[in-house]
This record gives sequence, C-alpha cells and structure tokens, in this order.
Amino acid sequence: MDLNEHAVFEPAAGAAGTEHAAVPTPLDDSARFDTMQRELLQLIGRYTEGIEGTLETAIEGLGVHRITCPSGPKHAVQKPVFAVIAQGSKRLLVGDELYEYDPMHYLVASVDLPVVGKVMIASPDEPYLGLRLELDTREIGALIGDEDLPQAVVADTAARGMYVNRLDATLLDAVLRLLRLHETPRDIPILAPMIRREILYRLLMNGQGALLRQTVLQDSQMNRIAKAIRLMRDGYAQPLRVEDIARDVHMSVSSLHHHFKLVTAMSPLQYQKNLRLQEARKLILTDDMSVAMAAHTVGYESSSQFSREYSRLFGAPPLRDKRRWQEEEAAVLQ
Repeated sequence: MDLNEHAVFEPAAGAAGTEHAAVPTPLDDSARFDTMQRELLQLIGRYTEGIEGTLETAIEGLGVHRITCPSGPKHAVQKPVFAVIAQGSKRLLVGDELYEYDPMHYLVASVDLPVVGKVMIASPDEPYLGLRLELDTREIGALIGDEDLPQAVVADTAARGMYVNRLDATLLDAVLRLLRLHETPRDIPILAPMIRREILYRLLMNGQGALLRQTVLQDSQMNRIAKAIRLMRDGYAQPLRVEDIARDVHMSVSSLHHHFKLVTAMSPLQYQKNLRLQEARKLILTDDMSVAMAAHTVGYESSSQFSREYSRLFGAPPLRDKRRWQEEEAAVLQ
C-alpha cells in the first residue's frame, strides 16, 4: 500500500457487525512523516553519490545538493525557490535578518534576493543533503487564476521576500513523488508538471503562502516590487534612476523606497550595488576576467571605489579573494 493511502472499508449494504477503519491518530501521522523523511534522505543520497555541490536533475528547475565539506559563507542572489533539507541545516542572511532551516522546515524565496548562505552541519559521514525547486511566477499566476482555488485574504502590504515554514507530511509527500519520477523517466513529461502544480498549491495554502499570492497579484505592492526587482536585475550595469523605476511600476519614489526595503531588507541603491559586485565576482573568479574589466563591465567608473566596495562585501580585495577561492576549490577536489 502506498504511504499516502489510508484504507477505508465501507460495510456492504445490510451487513451487520462490520467496523470502519480507525481514524489515523497524530502518532500515525508522525510515524508516516518519519518514514517519508528517511526515504527523502535515501533518494537524495543515492542521486548525489560521488558528487560535491549541486546536481541538476532531469526535471526542469529541480536540483539536489550534497555538501560534505562546507566552506565559509557564500554570497549569491537567491532566485525564487522552494527548498527542503533532508540532512543537515543551513543559514541565510538577508540584510541583517537571519533565516535558518533544517529537515523539519522548508524555505521559500518569492523574489530575487541577495543573500549570504552557509551550510551549518555537514561531514563526509553525514553530508548536507537537500533539494531546491525553482518557482515560476507564471505557474503561480495560472494557479491563482483557477476559479477552484480556495480564496484567501491577502493584505495589500509588502513583506520580506523570504520565509521559513514547518514542513508537513502532505507537502513532503508531493516532494517525494516528484523525486521518485527519476525512477521512471518516461513519466516525467506528463507527471512532473502535475506534481509541481500540487506543490505550488500546498505552498499557497500553507503558512505564509499569501506572500506568493501577493507576488503575482496584479497591482499589489508586492507585485510592483517584484517588477522593480526585475527591472533592476535587467539593467544593473546602468546608472540607477529610482524615479524611472517608480514611474514604471506605478509607485511614488518614497513608496518604492519603503516597500523595496520591506521586501529585500535593503534600499534600491544597496540592492544594485550588491548585484553589481556579485556579478563582478563571478566574472573575476570563474571567467578569469581582469579586475579593471570586471568593474567596468558591471558599471563602475572608478576602480578604486570598486575595490573598496568589493572588500567591504566579500571581506578581501578582488585578487586576494580570488586566491582564497582557488584554494578552497583545490581543497574540495583533493
């Protein structure tokens, strides 16, 4: 019997003395959840055996992770995702706000957010194992437009674009069914979109799911900020003109500043600076671009200003940071 099925035996018409199956108790639910967590651990462990880092799966937008030797904090721009941990724990810093999650909790990011992340618990014997599913605002919008979706009260106020919520058996069950599709690859094209839709539905109906609704609801404050973020990401190397962005998303400059900081924990100028520096770091570390060329490419006119702001964010000047990164990569490969 599938773990998700509860047998219910109805007595035949006129039959006497037939008893209904017992209603599952909280203890039953707990045991079911523990069983599913063990399966999640086994599946991700098997799929990532022999790798260090992230493996993109055959299901679009789904990646699985194995980290045995976590290094220092990692700077990144966190895209909209739903993330679950099977083993270990992780911390993310958004501005000055800390988010921590583990096998009992999941994380949702609803907009692109510059973050500092660190895997907290991992070792060769018990590696950090997890997954992330990218969230598509078009899929969320299509689901919200479904007339059969239960209505929810959604306040028209922006909120932080990331949250952590407790994982339950219903959501974990859908995650497992999505992962199991790798055992039958021919089922992926048909069943994966259906299960993705179910996961989105569970996220919308659980915890702070109203945040996801706000992100795609036309003309909500959250939706306007999401549009402003996309505009800034597309034009991060250009001079920042907050007045133009405010006009394009139909907000006043003061309202844009206020709600932007609510969502991202930083001002538009700080956000743009973070985007520029992270892109420059990628060009220097992985594309082997010179410091001066990387600074110019991301929109800096002054190399000295670039180096100062780079050091402030990443803790070392560009060339020293590159050497440190190369040493960490070499240690992982040994």
